[in-house]
Amino acid sequence: MRWDLYEPRFRDLAERQGILDKNINEYLAYAENLYKKNLPVIFDHTHLSLLIGIDNEYLHRISNAPKYFYRTFHIKKRNGKLRRIDEPLPDLKKVQTWILKEILYKIPCSKFAKAYVPKTSIKDNTRFHKKQKIVLTLDIKDFFPSIKSGYVLNLFLSCGYNLPVAVFLTRLCCLNESLPQGAPTSAYLSNLVLKKFDYNISEYCKKNNIRYTRYADDLTFSGDFNIASVLFLVDTELKYLNLKRNNKKVKVMRNNSRQCVTGIVVNDIQQLCREYRMKIRQEVHFIEKFGLDDHLAHIGEQRVNYVEHLSGKINYVLSVNPKDEKMQEYKKSIDTIKYQT
Repeated sequence: MRWDLYEPRFRDLAERQGILDKNINEYLAYAENLYKKNLPVIFDHTHLSLLIGIDNEYLHRISNAPKYFYRTFHIKKRNGKLRRIDEPLPDLKKVQTWILKEILYKIPCSKFAKAYVPKTSIKDNTRFHKKQKIVLTLDIKDFFPSIKSGYVLNLFLSCGYNLPVAVFLTRLCCLNESLPQGAPTSAYLSNLVLKKFDYNISEYCKKNNIRYTRYADDLTFSGDFNIASVLFLVDTELKYLNLKRNNKKVKVMRNNSRQCVTGIVVNDIQQLCREYRMKIRQEVHFIEKFGLDDHLAHIGEQRVNYVEHLSGKINYVLSVNPKDEKMQEYKKSIDTIKYQT
């Protein structure tokens, strides 16, 4: 959209509909503010439905009763507890994906946020913490459910959207007045809500020669520093967002022990943790020794995409360390099986 073309067309159409010049100027000022930020101009929910390509009345129903447009299930966490996942149904997912791509991705988040940012990977989060004297990892408790809809509303308002549009967008992105874990918008929204938090933490870290990154709810600090001071700072800054640190997930790793950040060892070369690689090695070994069908029967595996899943884990290891010769061998072996099945 070019503003020099948009403005006269809008003014001409508005005048033909009998809209007063005063109101036309107000509409154009609103639109120009969004245009300068490279954000889509949205006047109301009807306009939004046209932009997305979805029925206006149906979109209104989604906004008014989002709980009916999610599928809720639970997955087991590493500690054995269950994590709730609220997955949007296809139509809501389409709406949220549009909001993510057309609005949220056009708002820059902190450079210290390394998760769910286009053209970044988990490797970008860990490479800053290689060969450091101390690595400290922290976790924010109940991350997505603790980020309330008020912060999301303020975010859309700060973009320049009027109150009705901001409220409408917030309802489409939230469930039970918070960010649902499973919605495509939640992760990047969390990055934007924590933008000031990242800035405040990073300013302290710069002054004290500490390296800092955040991968969603995982915070990592490395260097040679006072651990208690960092914990106090994090707790203080989280309070401003009504968030809390998980006291059970504080790891202090010194350079004479294994330093692991988001599952990747950073002492020297970046490498997936030994346990992860050993599990892959074991699976490939049994497939080669007993054959795929016998191996699947032995472990009681029922997934039809088991080989693709195993191949994905191998490729993940190689994305972190492309020079892992053993994984290169496993990849060749599993790729051969993939072509045979």
